Amino acid sequence: MGIRYELAQDIQKQVNEIARMLFPHVKLDSVVCIRSFGSSSRGTIARCHALGKAMQLALGRRGFYVIEVISKRFDRMSEEEKTKTLIHELMHIPKSFGGGFIHHNIVHERNVNKMYDHYMNLMKRNIIRDVNGSPTNIQNDFDRVIYNEPDNSLTRGQKIEREFFVVLDKPEKELVVKKKKNWWF
Repeated sequence: MGIRYELAQDIQKQVNEIARMLFPHVKLDSVVCIRSFGSSSRGTIARCHALGKAMQLALGRRGFYVIEVISKRFDRMSEEEKTKTLIHELMHIPKSFGGGFIHHNIVHERNVNKMYDHYMNLMKRNIIRDVNGSPTNIQNDFDRVIYNEPDNSLTRGQKIEREFFVVLDKPEKELVVKKKKNWWF
């Protein structure tokens, strides 16, 4: 028997909530969550699929992402690990939302754990929500983060990491973000 897919409304709801709070660049109408059954992949818990540039051009559509969870592994996990897995998959989606991916040199356990901690802090603070139930001004939380090291002391990978993921190491302290436009040099 081959692999079987079904829409995962429970995962979709959780992904939408996480994306609203941590990844405001994610267009929720262009991310679909599915659950797969019968996968023969070893050790894979979830995957993020993208509609490539050629298909986007052919279909006359912008970026589109599918987050797939492998039922036999994902469904057995604790709620914390499920949330971390979904954060991991959302971290693969770049700010351009153009069909590309952020690779594992940036999306790794340490950054996922930091984003998870930030997510939990936001949840604990009981963020003010608008009429539709969506968090308001989440971007302001990210804009209060500082990079303690001067930009010239960072490696290329660290600069990329800083550009894509603003992380709160000390959430109780208000800090200022220093953004660098030419992060690739």
